[in-house]
Amino acid sequence: MALEFMDGISQYIPSIRSPGSPLSLREKLNWTAGILAVYFVLYNTYAVGVNRQAVAQPFLQLISIIFAAKIGSLITVGIGPIVLASMVLQLIQGSGIIDIDLSDPAQEARFQSLQKLSALVLACIESVVFVATGYVPIASPSAFGLVAIQLMLGAIFIVYLDELMSKYGVTSGINLFIASGVSYAIVAGTFEILVPEAMQAIQAGGAAAVSNAIIAFGPLFFAIIVFLVSIYIYEMKVELPLAFEQLRGIGGRLPIPFLYVSVLPVILASSLELSLTVWFRFLSGVKGSFANFAKFLALYTPAMSSTGATSLQLSGGITYLISPSFPLPYSAAYGGIGGYGPYITYLLTTKTHLFLPFGGFVLVPEWMHVIIYTVVLVILCVVFGKFWVGLTGQSPKNLAEQIGDQGWQIPGFRRDPRIVENILNKYVPSLTVLGSIAVGLISALATLTGAIGSGMGILLTVGIIYMLYQQLEQENLYETYPVLEKLVK
Repeated sequence: MALEFMDGISQYIPSIRSPGSPLSLREKLNWTAGILAVYFVLYNTYAVGVNRQAVAQPFLQLISIIFAAKIGSLITVGIGPIVLASMVLQLIQGSGIIDIDLSDPAQEARFQSLQKLSALVLACIESVVFVATGYVPIASPSAFGLVAIQLMLGAIFIVYLDELMSKYGVTSGINLFIASGVSYAIVAGTFEILVPEAMQAIQAGGAAAVSNAIIAFGPLFFAIIVFLVSIYIYEMKVELPLAFEQLRGIGGRLPIPFLYVSVLPVILASSLELSLTVWFRFLSGVKGSFANFAKFLALYTPAMSSTGATSLQLSGGITYLISPSFPLPYSAAYGGIGGYGPYITYLLTTKTHLFLPFGGFVLVPEWMHVIIYTVVLVILCVVFGKFWVGLTGQSPKNLAEQIGDQGWQIPGFRRDPRIVENILNKYVPSLTVLGSIAVGLISALATLTGAIGSGMGILLTVGIIYMLYQQLEQENLYETYPVLEKLVK
């Protein structure tokens, strides 16, 4: 399928004009600062008609980190539409359903227009879904339309902020918003939750006052551990020697990173688990013969918040067992379970209801929930990692063809893509699986320990900062020595 039909549609899609001349690094940094300021204004502005007291759920906080959003604010939907549109279209293109050559500027423009149109449509759809399913609680039923429209406008604004950032800033808007959102969550969580908890522990006095104050910073300590481990695994790689066939004596190395598919597997796996809890929410009111199977998939029970608002809460079923539905080990005054002591006791003693269609309710210990969630998350990460490598042209065969097309070969072997492919097959599949397992375990560890910023958020932020550092270093080098840019290009 070609995309010629987009020629007539793209002219009606508003677009941001590219700069007339290349921007200096200072100008890009100024634009980046301005865009970031606008993002945080939207981030901290709640939509009119939203019940602010009913949105502080741990599950919603995790969604916010993944999609660089804040539930109830004008950017409740966040970058979700952009990411989903990009992922789906890349999968469609990789599978050959869309016949397009991205090296052709005209075809690339059509593809980008289709991606923007898809993101705008999804922004509107997701805004309505978030309000309709109750994940954005509204003050009254009459505020439904008003809140949905505000979320739509905010989501559309984010799409164009991302485009503005990609043309005038130092990185993509998606990268900037994720890293900023996670950093903000860590700083805000530390000073708004952990510091007051530590102060209360000290004020309470007693022999355990100091130890309790230190334990209060547990989520920050675990976040630091995840951060350091993430930096370490981002630096891990296997390097294969390369030689340029036409110019003897010129060689290089092909780095194959341990995180060959980056953190994409855990993003897809976590997004699927979180999406299931949204989709199956509609099963809570199912009646008749299908009701028992609905309870087996996902059991929702009414729950009352501290503000008196009643909402449906996922409390059992298969979906619950594979979801990150764990209480936070904070003080009860800050929406947690009361600390790590009560948290561990909860995991060891609490039991979850699992409804079997032909056997009634059975009780599943919460520690089994921990094991099942971790195992399923890791398995999904491996599946998505291998799936993504095969569909996006990162397989050993495709990589071997790219190396051959550029005139490189592995020293000591004939310049034959099949030979290079055999060598890459010794590394790429193993690194894909091991890297996927690693990010799955790190994400699960952060979720289970209540690390501020979440494991996935920290993994993403480390990768974004690492990539941004390399990009800024390169651009600064080009500005200092302009001749280098001409040589590279």
